[in-house]
Amino acid sequence: MPRNVDRTEYLACLPPPWRERAAAVGAPESRWWAWRGLRIHLAHLPRPDAPARLLVLHGGGGHSGAVWPLAALAATLGFEVLAPDLPGYGLTELPDPSAVAYADWVDCVADLLRAQAAADARPLVLLGGSMGGLLAYSASARVPDAVAHVLVTCLLDPSNSICWPALSRWGGAAGVRLLRPLLAPLARAPGRGLARLRIPIRWVAPMHAIANPPALARLCLDDARGGGSRVPLGFLASFLFSTPEPPPQAYGRIPVTLVHGTEDHWTPPAMSLAFLRRIAAPTRHVPLEGCGHFPVEEPGLTTLLRVLEQVLEQVLAQTRDSRPRPV
Repeated sequence: MPRNVDRTEYLACLPPPWRERAAAVGAPESRWWAWRGLRIHLAHLPRPDAPARLLVLHGGGGHSGAVWPLAALAATLGFEVLAPDLPGYGLTELPDPSAVAYADWVDCVADLLRAQAAADARPLVLLGGSMGGLLAYSASARVPDAVAHVLVTCLLDPSNSICWPALSRWGGAAGVRLLRPLLAPLARAPGRGLARLRIPIRWVAPMHAIANPPALARLCLDDARGGGSRVPLGFLASFLFSTPEPPPQAYGRIPVTLVHGTEDHWTPPAMSLAFLRRIAAPTRHVPLEGCGHFPVEEPGLTTLLRVLEQVLEQVLAQTRDSRPRPV
């Protein structure tokens, strides 16, 4: 039976040296942000003296507690960190869970970026995990002045058939091809009729491949606030028929770094690279050796933290260079 999994259980899945380091930052504060009649929960580790902020986005079957191990490690590098529970997951409160569509996620994150930019002038980096990678891409494109860098573990584009094997537990790409005609009406009317039916996400998505360590995979699948939850068919259909906005050739301002696990058995690197290589903005691909879809293994985890340090140095250098020079 699914149960509520605490962030400390996810922290326990880190390799021992990193586990103690992440735990040492302490527990995040819970904040609540009012958005379109919803109460969006945000796990926040305030660091007023930090030179930059990191907003961490989970994917399908995740929540702020699940991504907190990476968020906490980022805090030890010098970031103030913030991780929202996107509508339908975690502690976020919504009056009608059956009405959520993927477009709501993009709108929510874009509005959160606007709110963060208005409240704090420090540079902000977006870190998107799994499905949160393309979400970070789309939301940042709407508010390019609010984001200094986009870092993603995956760029899963559902409009490209190369990604379809990752979107269905049954039959892979062939299963998606068969389901598309049936799901198309639900994508056009999320929140109505059959689109409101909520099913366990593990029934349709290959959630068993979310992590390579068996204990972590089991934790994700058992988490009632994440991978063990139910999602409306309308949400799944709306994501399946979504297209990246803007097209990658028109995304030209914010640097994008892809840190993809070499042992990702759910979304192999080729899927993400097919999208990354078309992005007009500066891009970089850093393989995480030995890491699966949920990157907690070594040596890839150390590489990921090194990349976060480099991104921090880069955005701070850009901030210094953009300041007006005294005459």
